[in-house]
Amino acid sequence: MNIEEFRDFCLQLPGTSECFPFDEHTLVFKVMDKVYALTKLNTEDFRVNLKCEPSYALELRDLYSDIQPGYHMNKKHWNTVSFAGGIPDKVLKTLIEHSYKEVEKKLTKKQRSDLQNFG
Repeated sequence: MNIEEFRDFCLQLPGTSECFPFDEHTLVFKVMDKVYALTKLNTEDFRVNLKCEPSYALELRDLYSDIQPGYHMNKKHWNTVSFAGGIPDKVLKTLIEHSYKEVEKKLTKKQRSDLQNFG
């Protein structure tokens, strides 16, 4: 999966927006204004930080060498995933969706209600 495919996939998830809140090189995807994915655009390797349930995060790190503790993130709740080709696209999409759902679970009742109206 390349950066364009990643971006397209994220933007099709309900309530998703993209922005550059930190600098002009860090692309961030949010659901209802809560971050679920971010990547640097000025690096050679395409890697993405994705939120993850803690025990699943550990399991994924054991399973795939391309999944590491989240770079500059809370390592308990975030993984840095290399999109360089070692992980099948189907798995990458599942990880993106998992990250989205982890953030969605933490939304307020009103935010969840607003999210239901997207479509």
